[in-house]
Amino acid sequence: MKLNIYNALWGMPGTYADQLARAAEAGYAGVEAPAPSKEQANEFKELLDKHSLSYIAQIFTSCDHAATFASQAEYAASFNPQLIVSHSAKDSMPFAEQVDFFRGALDVERTIGIPVAHETHRSRAMFTPWGTTALLKELPDLRIAADFSHWCCVTESMLDDREEDLKLAFERAIHIHARVGFAEGPQVPHPAAPEFAYELLQFEGWWGQMLQAREQEGHAFATITPEFGPPGYMPTLPFTGQAVADLWQVNAWMATRIREKFGKE
Repeated sequence: MKLNIYNALWGMPGTYADQLARAAEAGYAGVEAPAPSKEQANEFKELLDKHSLSYIAQIFTSCDHAATFASQAEYAASFNPQLIVSHSAKDSMPFAEQVDFFRGALDVERTIGIPVAHETHRSRAMFTPWGTTALLKELPDLRIAADFSHWCCVTESMLDDREEDLKLAFERAIHIHARVGFAEGPQVPHPAAPEFAYELLQFEGWWGQMLQAREQEGHAFATITPEFGPPGYMPTLPFTGQAVADLWQVNAWMATRIREKFGKE
């Protein structure tokens, strides 16, 4: 199975021309980012073609969650993305409303013909392991973008007692956000730091099981995006606000580590 590693544009400086050229030069298979504005749509598509980069689109529901999901998913599909990652619904929605939302989202997904991965993200419907399990059991066609750093933060744990939830999540994950979190936060200062060796190995174990599940299902490729974020995900020094690490270098280190551990692209 081929492993395609994507470059997250979140927090990256420069124009689309700068960002996509840099991603291609660094050897990424593609980029992951929200769909550009209509004014920049043609430029973005041309840059993807110029650099032979694939694209993963990000969308974010709000207010009328069903309507914003449908409109954003349809627009994102116009860029012919590999898949769409969605920050879906709200943590405060009653379960029945969440189920209705995701039923509608699955209908939209079938219409546009692009796979949708709903992210396990704080403030969203899938912000806890048990809540996600309930949704996945209710809707067998629902798929996720696995970012378990959020679950670690919400549960203040390394998910040692959530084995059944994790097992189901491994089976339903079609995309991975490779950010290492810890029991008290969604992002370690640097994944290479020896004081976070346990957390790194724990996350790599989860990623490995998801990649294995994809391969056993017969998929030709898997996608993974190192997605460490800028301040305030990235810790900063008191009084100066200076980031404790360089964001590009952190994600590049994670990409190299993934290539070495799980196979080259």
